[in-house]
Amino acid sequence: MEINVNSGSFKKQVIESKEPVLVDFWAEWCMPCKMVAPALSQIAKEYNGKLTVAKVNVDDSPELAGMYGVSGIPTMAIFKDGKIVDRIVGALPKQHIIQAIKPHLAA
Repeated sequence: MEINVNSGSFKKQVIESKEPVLVDFWAEWCMPCKMVAPALSQIAKEYNGKLTVAKVNVDDSPELAGMYGVSGIPTMAIFKDGKIVDRIVGALPKQHIIQAIKPHLAA
């Protein structure tokens, strides 16, 4: 599943999620963010029910980017049980992102 989250919905949608959440910190003007977006949409579909992909626009929710130490975008943070368990920085290939999330998925 792929969702858009902001400061108001982040706690409920990410922190309190029962399944792992891959949070994509991005911005409309960021070309590398646009390059990685299709891969994230595919991952959201392929891992539906095991993983949520949550998109945070850093221009709309700069406080979330600051709170989680996002200094460059795209940055993807994997949340499990309300905590960051891994971080991916840059527009990396889909397979690299999958390798990062697999250890955090429920069996």
